Amino acid sequence: MLYRNPMPPVALVVAAPGWHAGLALAVVVGVFATLMLRRSTPVDLLFVGALTLVTLAGIVPAETALSGFSSGPVLLIGALFAAAAGLRTTGALDWIGGWLLGSAKTERQALLRLTLVTPISAVVLNTPLVAMLAPVVIDWCRSRKVSPSRLLMPLSYLTILGGVITVIGTSTTLVCNAQIADEHAKLEAARRGGAALDERFIERTAPIGLLEIGRVGAPVAAVGIAYLLFAAPRRLPNRVDLLEDLGDRRREYLAEMLVQPGCGLVGKSVEQAGLRHLPGLFLIEITRDQESITPVTPSDVIQTHDRMIFTGVVGTIADLERIPGLVPAADITYEFQPAERTRRQLSEAVLSRTSPVIGRTVREANFRQRYNAAIVAVHRGGERLGAKIGDIRLQAGDTLLLQTRSGFVETQRNSRDFYLVSEVGGSSARRHDRAPIAVALFVALIAWLIAGATVGDIGGPLGMLLTRSVQPVAGMALVAAMIATRCLTSNQARSAIDLQILITIAAAIGLGKALSESGAAEWVARVLVQSVQLAPAPDSLLPWLLLATVYVLSMLLTEAITNAAVATIMIPIAAGIALEAGVSPRPFLIAVAVAASLSFATPIGYQTNLMVMGPGGYHPRDYLRVGGPLALLVAIAAIGLIGILWPFPLG
Repeated sequence: MLYRNPMPPVALVVAAPGWHAGLALAVVVGVFATLMLRRSTPVDLLFVGALTLVTLAGIVPAETALSGFSSGPVLLIGALFAAAAGLRTTGALDWIGGWLLGSAKTERQALLRLTLVTPISAVVLNTPLVAMLAPVVIDWCRSRKVSPSRLLMPLSYLTILGGVITVIGTSTTLVCNAQIADEHAKLEAARRGGAALDERFIERTAPIGLLEIGRVGAPVAAVGIAYLLFAAPRRLPNRVDLLEDLGDRRREYLAEMLVQPGCGLVGKSVEQAGLRHLPGLFLIEITRDQESITPVTPSDVIQTHDRMIFTGVVGTIADLERIPGLVPAADITYEFQPAERTRRQLSEAVLSRTSPVIGRTVREANFRQRYNAAIVAVHRGGERLGAKIGDIRLQAGDTLLLQTRSGFVETQRNSRDFYLVSEVGGSSARRHDRAPIAVALFVALIAWLIAGATVGDIGGPLGMLLTRSVQPVAGMALVAAMIATRCLTSNQARSAIDLQILITIAAAIGLGKALSESGAAEWVARVLVQSVQLAPAPDSLLPWLLLATVYVLSMLLTEAITNAAVATIMIPIAAGIALEAGVSPRPFLIAVAVAASLSFATPIGYQTNLMVMGPGGYHPRDYLRVGGPLALLVAIAAIGLIGILWPFPLG
């Protein structure tokens, strides 16, 4: 029989937990309730406060409570955040975004191409991936007159689905693995101490392999993709008002760009270069030697040293700067070196009446000498400026788009030369010359992680490098290599690490250990097992009912609170349920890892859902309308697959 007690009890009889277990359980319930009732509460501070409470109460020793802050997976997550920043600052993720939607003409084609995000998110953390791709999707929507609400939610969902194809696709599975490794070590220690534990049970609490979760993750992702392609479009909102926000009624600038040798646009027609359908931007003239080509036709071929004059909105002008080999030509002293460009950013400044450059042309203004800034583009009220940018005579009230040093805004904020000075978000230049190095380093890390998960114990120095405990060191080595090769700066690496997420995960690990060591997890497991045993079902179905209970509980908690915390706290409960029921723990551990990683029905369950909520104009009910059926389909598929792929019997 699978159960220690083959006969279901006639009544639920479970002794009350001890005070340590009761307090630990009360603290966890209090954390969950606070997160659900007071959304504004800082998640990281709440978990740190809860961890402090259980530690001061003597439920866990301080070294155990703080072990999450030195946990290998937590360090690896931080390294992967920084590594993703390296891909972003070199333009590698921009290239991926352009490649994804570059040839899509309709909403249907765009949605179909977005499904390629799923395999990418299997090896790139979901949060930075959505952060980079969301602007690409919004720009495509703006150029095609499609509401972003039609594509941003699918982008988040497709990224989430890809995260369960490998262990490193999302921070949630990495956290699960950390807890599973702790459970495995605890059971090993108990067996060595004389506890009567089945060795086969302990073996099946080993950490999840890099590709093991993909056995259920890949089919579940396929189910989710099918739903998003065929059913979701009928349920997604179409916020037409967002098209007005993305329209061309914003400030239009006149910008002049120089085509450098080696630019990827050289030899292509204007149509082939993708310059005909830029959102809110028009190529009005090309100057070549002494010749002016205007109007510009789609068949005109771009050549080296061409000066291309655009008129359009600031966001797309910033996008032009990300094209390798295309640089602003308004200031002949502009820095062309990639290393220097990354130290500059776009800022907007409105000229005051007392500015010393009033009445001078852009060429005569000598902005570099005066302000250590270069004029990229000029906007003047509702007037479309027709002259070449270098010949524009500046007037009070003109808005200048400037390439500046990082301290320009602070220095000039109170200057009498400008009415207003502000930064343009997300406008930093890309180190395109370092993109191949960043990609090669990231691929090397993925290969390292895959080798460590598949090669096994081979002994020797190479075997030591491939062990699971060395993975965080591999991640940190990658970040160090990216900094050494100037793919990103140390400041960029530090700012890319989301400390709130890491602190929350680390504190949640300690809270999970408090549940485990106090006996609270075992008590909850016993209650759940005996409750399921009361169900009027054959013994053969009871393991399936327990699996469904664990999955649904993890899923519901994930939709209500942060997923990393659910993963951390549910792992010891899942292991306790399997031990109490006398079945293999593997399906239950996999169920928690999958359920906690897949959140579709609420915006707060997963960070990427929150990231697209504002730009997509979504309401919470939209997530329930679109993501609710998806969560149900995925749950049915996952529970069935897990029970089949990881059998319940220990034999």
